[in-house]
Amino acid sequence: MTSADPLSLVGTTVSEKYEIERVVGEGGFAVVYRARHTVWNRPVAIKVFRALVDLPHERRRDLVDSFIQEGRLLADLSERSAAICQARDVGTLTAPGGREIPYMVLEWLEGRSLEQVLEAEKAARMPPRTPEQALRILEPAAEALELAHRKGIAHRDVKPANIFILGEPRGDFTVKLLDFGIAKVVQDAQRLGGSFAQTQGVVSSFTPAYGAPEQFSRSHGSTGPWTDVFALALIFTELMTHEPPLRGDDLTQLAFMSMDPRRRPTPRTYGANVSDAVEAVLRRALAVAPDDRFRSMGELWDALRAALAMEPSRAFATIESSRSNPQLTALVASSSAPYGSPGADPAGQALFHDSLLTPGPVNVGATGPMMPAEGARVTAQPTMPAAGGGPLGAPPSASGTAGLGAPGLAPAPARPRGGAAALVAVGVAGVLVLAGLVGAGLWAFSRRGGSAVATDPVASSASSGAPAPPPPPTCPEGMTKIPGGKFFMGSDDRRDEESERPAHQVTLSAYCMDTTEVTVAQYKACSDRGECKRAPTENDWEGIDDAAHELYDPLCTIRDPEALARHPINCLDWELADAFCKAVGKRLPTEAEWEFATRGSDGRKYPWGDEPPTSGAFLNACGKECVAWGKKHPDPDNPLEAMYAVDDGFPTTAPAGSFPDGGSPFGLQDVVGNVWEWVGDWYAPYGAEPTTDPAGPATGTERVLRGGAWNGSDPSWVRPTYRFKSDPKLRSHGIGVRCAKAL
Repeated sequence: MTSADPLSLVGTTVSEKYEIERVVGEGGFAVVYRARHTVWNRPVAIKVFRALVDLPHERRRDLVDSFIQEGRLLADLSERSAAICQARDVGTLTAPGGREIPYMVLEWLEGRSLEQVLEAEKAARMPPRTPEQALRILEPAAEALELAHRKGIAHRDVKPANIFILGEPRGDFTVKLLDFGIAKVVQDAQRLGGSFAQTQGVVSSFTPAYGAPEQFSRSHGSTGPWTDVFALALIFTELMTHEPPLRGDDLTQLAFMSMDPRRRPTPRTYGANVSDAVEAVLRRALAVAPDDRFRSMGELWDALRAALAMEPSRAFATIESSRSNPQLTALVASSSAPYGSPGADPAGQALFHDSLLTPGPVNVGATGPMMPAEGARVTAQPTMPAAGGGPLGAPPSASGTAGLGAPGLAPAPARPRGGAAALVAVGVAGVLVLAGLVGAGLWAFSRRGGSAVATDPVASSASSGAPAPPPPPTCPEGMTKIPGGKFFMGSDDRRDEESERPAHQVTLSAYCMDTTEVTVAQYKACSDRGECKRAPTENDWEGIDDAAHELYDPLCTIRDPEALARHPINCLDWELADAFCKAVGKRLPTEAEWEFATRGSDGRKYPWGDEPPTSGAFLNACGKECVAWGKKHPDPDNPLEAMYAVDDGFPTTAPAGSFPDGGSPFGLQDVVGNVWEWVGDWYAPYGAEPTTDPAGPATGTERVLRGGAWNGSDPSWVRPTYRFKSDPKLRSHGIGVRCAKAL
């Protein structure tokens, strides 16, 4: 934490009730203190806007009034959304030298910024989030932004450092959005002057690593809700790729990345495998021209949820319009009054007057905003082989027959990163201070780049009157769309099985895969309709004896279809698995489809990344609970051994989707562990030549199983590249099925 006290306030009492305890964040424009409310005896955060200290009195008075107005706006917004950092008080204090400085009292938060969460997850080599996971963690911030957008208010500095996470980021958590209104005050302070602007050169009230084109150059128009749309889409991409969405070592490079129409910073640009629908939504959100983006956060979020086959969020539908709150409407109008004409302030920053709060689209021209129309809609689900050393239990032979930590400031043009402090308060506005020469060079660059941006083919088609293209094909409910792409199937690691080598390039067309393994309930519904044979209640493999039947047959999940309805169906041979998929209008996946859907294009070792399955958090394999089951149900020839030294909660099979942290890059659940899965191919050794949509040999004697099971003890069995070949008539309590479907 920051220990210096630039304003010498530690130990003093502000407003006779806030005892200043320590500095917790500091930047060029503000200092954040932890304080204690002496009446309530509770911690609070106090943000002191020190940038006004050196302004002339008359200008400082105007900006103090502006700061207080912004505090009123924040208080009103935070009362309407728990996802906005709550404003508790606002006022002025006397700084050393006798000058008044405005301060804001905010709720004290303990947790980490999303920036810190991302850094920690990347350091721990955790997998990037799926689109669904990214949507979940950002949705509260999106709802808060939509509330502001419907009030005519834009944030203009949306970044991971201003999204605060309380709790476990991949479990139960609460989200708080920080620093509403500060960007405008910073901009006004720059316009009015002061020693910080005179000595430091060009000052920007946004963070360039998340900057929209219009923030780098006014030639693209004014800022507004569409600017926040751009920034949150960048963060969405970062969550799915663990890559900085805008890359550059200086302001000019970051501006070029933001404005380049030939290379938009979408997930696929950085190698993420996302559906066509999700990619299309984010591409529109990241359009160079503001007019080609979604006009508010609600429009973007409805489109993302539609692309992920989700219902629109009820939260967005219940956000009241500004017209229903005359007090806030008047407050917005009065807040904008000192800064010039309605629609945009002199620095090109959007500032909305009451006349712009009418529901529906309102065109204001090149320098004014367009308010959002009604939310646009864009048309674009998990379960365990045999025990111990029995079939699919022992490893096959080599042949394959067996409040804010750091203040969130950008001290340099490169991408800023916060500290690792756990106790945090609130964010300080993200600020970039550059030499005047660099700023002037950027403006010249922006003017030269303006005409090129106008030729963006995506922007041109979106803004023309041409009919929209038909929506991309979608997958049935319970399936996930796997986009076409290339990857290297197999492994070149000499420690891996010979059957996995060599790695060879495969190109696949888009297809659908069951999000989870086929469950008992799904299979039973098919057999109850007379479209599938009834699932077997016994195991069957070569050499099985009565003792093995007595031990393992009770594990066939169809024996208790009510209690195990959400568990994977097992004890299926290849023919039954194939017949089920066909009966429900699907098919078995090919080996290539199964492997690509499980690990994607980046060559990861496991569905979740390269981290070995030692924690028990990623899959249902053999842990302490499985070994305990084996001791109660001993198989002298095939004793169970643990893959990890923890209890994963499920001694045998687990309900589908019980291990979301182990999901594949596309969001498929239980692709490894729980039960092995039949694929459509006959087994054959790999060749080295590139192939397209391979389906395996036309004939053979053995079929392929993938993914490992609940009783697996060897981590190699749950590598997506691992291949198990077997007699297709094998039925085991460790074998199930997952279906695919062509698009």
